[in-house]
Amino acid sequence: MRILCAVDGSEYSQWGVQTLEALADRQPDRVALVHVVNPAALLTSKGKNPVAEKRALAAMEKAGALLLREAARSARAALGQAATGPRTMIQTVLAHGPLAATIARQAKRMKADLILMGSRGLSDVRGFLLGSVSRQLASIAPCPVFVVKQAISRLATVVLAVGDSKQSRAAAHFLRSRILPASTTVTILTSAENPVTELAERYLSATQLTNLKRPVMDRAIALVNGLRQDFIKDGHSVITQVNMDHVIDTIVKQVQADHSDLLVIGSRDLTKSERLHLGSVSECLLKYAPCSVLVVRGARD
Repeated sequence: MRILCAVDGSEYSQWGVQTLEALADRQPDRVALVHVVNPAALLTSKGKNPVAEKRALAAMEKAGALLLREAARSARAALGQAATGPRTMIQTVLAHGPLAATIARQAKRMKADLILMGSRGLSDVRGFLLGSVSRQLASIAPCPVFVVKQAISRLATVVLAVGDSKQSRAAAHFLRSRILPASTTVTILTSAENPVTELAERYLSATQLTNLKRPVMDRAIALVNGLRQDFIKDGHSVITQVNMDHVIDTIVKQVQADHSDLLVIGSRDLTKSERLHLGSVSECLLKYAPCSVLVVRGARD
């Protein structure tokens, strides 16, 4: 597997590098550590002092090179290769441009299978690894994005939130084939959509409600049971959970109850207009989930 890991020297990006330890069982073929210098951040004086801007850019590039050197040492340690022969090719890249777009471009260039990046989550402070940048990247990246919200040394418990879509099935397949170590316990969770409005529930009998909801619940149960068999074949311990409630609340409550290390969700590709505001389940979960989130993007319906 080819992994791109965005770094900026902050505690948040260090979490991303440390997460390589949780993925070490799969022995990535290649890890690219990418630091992005955004020259636009220097243009506050609108070119009135080009000499000072040039010096500032050179200083940022020098600092970036030092950060990448240290990140490479940390990556080797996380992969357990600090004192052994290299089994993973580690490279460093100093790139220039807008943050999310540049990371996505680098991922496409190296044909990355996964992007790792730290996130400040709900912080409103501007900076490199803001939650808004991770959500923007999740909408344009050419591969799955692993948003790291805390240091992870192992994946003990993972929640896979699914719906009846090809994106959810792609997320399940990516999780099984590329991410999970054998020791991980997986909770496969779905929240079926209630076919009855709150107003209708006031007037329908219990029998009528049951008859309307049962087919929806049966399909949801069949979905998670089918995915469960795939994970069991690979030797994973699996728990299934089917609810009929608000999807965001259901997923967040489950992650909290499990003290999960990772939440995995599928997300469809977005149109250009949709990219202006990723008003979706994946955006809400990237923002509000109390654990790290892996967004596996797929084709539009």
